[in-house]
Amino acid sequence: MKESTFYLLVYLWIAVALVSFPFILKIEAPYGRHASKRWGAMIDNRIGWIIMELPALIVFAGFYIFGTGAHPPVTWVFFGFWVFHYINRTLIFPFRLRTKGKKMPLAIVLMAIFFNLVNGSINGYFLGTIANEARYPLSYFGDPRFIAGVVFFISGLAINWNSDFILIHLRKPGESGYVIPQKGLFKYISCPNHFGEIVEWSGFALMTWCSPAVAFTIWTMVNLLPRALHHHKWYQTTFPEYPPERKAVIPFIL
Repeated sequence: MKESTFYLLVYLWIAVALVSFPFILKIEAPYGRHASKRWGAMIDNRIGWIIMELPALIVFAGFYIFGTGAHPPVTWVFFGFWVFHYINRTLIFPFRLRTKGKKMPLAIVLMAIFFNLVNGSINGYFLGTIANEARYPLSYFGDPRFIAGVVFFISGLAINWNSDFILIHLRKPGESGYVIPQKGLFKYISCPNHFGEIVEWSGFALMTWCSPAVAFTIWTMVNLLPRALHHHKWYQTTFPEYPPERKAVIPFIL
């Protein structure tokens, strides 16, 4: 594939995200606390999660490892960050969830598969075939973009993991129902797990300084910002005592 064609596809993918955003804002994705059978056939929540996240791990790794590019050392670090995230997201996180008996629509799983296939492909192809020593020399390890990006990525990852831990352990084994989270960044926002993931992939885009990573970050925001706003509204509707000063996803702002 010509580089010009590749970049055109990436920009089109970004355009699709921007055009889709107003529509996604209006639609509550029907899984988790918003689960609904109105979207058709349902699948076990844990199995669905693994199936829909797996392409981001396998496709990205395949495009990178079997790519025809030079694979400079810096790109192996990028590869490591991506794979580290998705090994947890695909093979560890689903088994930590206390979701026995819960289901999600198969339609959501299929849409997520497509989303992860595209983002995994463009990022894996770029790093495995297009990226070279001229773009990422060894000196890039000292570049402010790389250093700041790593800080953002690790910080976002830590926020995401800590927030997931708090959510998973809100209830004791055998308990049911929802409660208001109070620890960590939940003191300030309803969805610090989503905030952490946005920070994390913003860091990846910063450290790689490439359009495919920017596209993925934009899509992450397009998916998670509406999700966080819907969660926030749900909390406010469900709990009359919900802290009025708490924001949805960005502390003190949104």
